[in-house]
Amino acid sequence: MKQTVFIYLLILFFCSTTLFAQKPEIIKVKDTVVTTIDPLKPSKAAFYSAILPGLGQAYNKKYWKIPIVYAGLGISIYSYTFNQREYNKFRDEYKRRLDGTSDPNHPIYGNLDDARLISAQKFHQRNRDLSMLLTVGIYILNIVDANVDAHLIQFNVNDNLSVKPDLYQNQLNNRQNVGLSFNYNF
Repeated sequence: MKQTVFIYLLILFFCSTTLFAQKPEIIKVKDTVVTTIDPLKPSKAAFYSAILPGLGQAYNKKYWKIPIVYAGLGISIYSYTFNQREYNKFRDEYKRRLDGTSDPNHPIYGNLDDARLISAQKFHQRNRDLSMLLTVGIYILNIVDANVDAHLIQFNVNDNLSVKPDLYQNQLNNRQNVGLSFNYNF
């Protein structure tokens, strides 16, 4: 009897010392920034860019893209107007030759025959049309960029969800191995 009571007291003593020796764990929760997802933000950015090119980029706070948009639109519109003006000059000279009112000593058009005038008209007409396509393409690209950028602003990118390439040395044959690690932390 004394022996069993002694064993129980001994077990209680060792258990109590180990129980009281433990320190309480302090759990620290990371500060998480809660961002609200606005499902209409991409459509607003696209609408603003459609109304005024560059306004969607300003809405997304990507101000550095606005000069790129206007430079692309400006160059393509300038190219359109330049080629339209040159096309009109060559067309008017060709019409004058057909009417017989052309000046044969003209410094620019005097040395050109009719085939070259037609060729120059086609050249500038093709470049004018290409400039118009380029202008429309940059305008559409401006809208798409604002929409995609607004989508990507709301995309969750943090270390809890990541894919990282890994380069490590194999201990058996001392060769470099390449791996890919997928991490997902709760």
